[in-house]
Amino acid sequence: MTKIIMRGCNGKMGQAITEIVRADENAEISAGIDLFDDGHNSYPVFKTLEACNVQADVIIDFTAAGGADELLDYCEKTGVPAVICTTGLSNEQVERINEVSGKTALLRSANMSLGINTLFKILKNISPLLADAGYDIEIVEKHHNQKLDAPSGTALALADAISESLEEAYGYKFDRSKDRAKRPKNEIGISAVRGGTIVGEHEIIFAGEDEVIEIKHTAYSKKIFAKGAVEAAKFLAGKSAGLYTMKDVLN
Repeated sequence: MTKIIMRGCNGKMGQAITEIVRADENAEISAGIDLFDDGHNSYPVFKTLEACNVQADVIIDFTAAGGADELLDYCEKTGVPAVICTTGLSNEQVERINEVSGKTALLRSANMSLGINTLFKILKNISPLLADAGYDIEIVEKHHNQKLDAPSGTALALADAISESLEEAYGYKFDRSKDRAKRPKNEIGISAVRGGTIVGEHEIIFAGEDEVIEIKHTAYSKKIFAKGAVEAAKFLAGKSAGLYTMKDVLN
């Protein structure tokens, strides 16, 4: 039984994870961390990690980037592993994650979806073949109108997965409106769409001569991210110090 502290338990993702864990016989939420609580959870809720007096095997963090420092300080002090689902981290915070991972197990991923992380593996396998054959590469991502960052962290991670698999260096192109020139070969175009309540859609386009290959992932619910986070937590519990990703979970 994996005992979890859910940080950000009363947010949308925290509640989605609560529902998934409730139906999982191999996991339970021992405590929640949230500034606001109306007492509706079946587990105790504390305002801060420092105030929490409940022991657990792992922390799942789905809070804003500003709270990452408190989480990392706590993990370093206690040795409790953490699944870090927060996006928009600063370079300094990423460096801090690398530092703390030398003392306890941390897992960080741009996207917790099992489907997206399977897509990373697929892209690393096929991208070199298609790039060598002269296919142009474009990524189009779509999200709801409340999303603050663009392009999404997942779109950038997809581009990184492609780029890292290629022998030649590829640059990223985010805006073509200021250029009046033919598309160069060694670039990955990344476009962002914002509108309505789109949960998340990522399409990778390989455009060759007289044919196009499209690979697409669509998220219909935030539950897919919650499920991935729970699987990551069960994987991470008891692991030795180090920095893990969803790739390790899938393997």
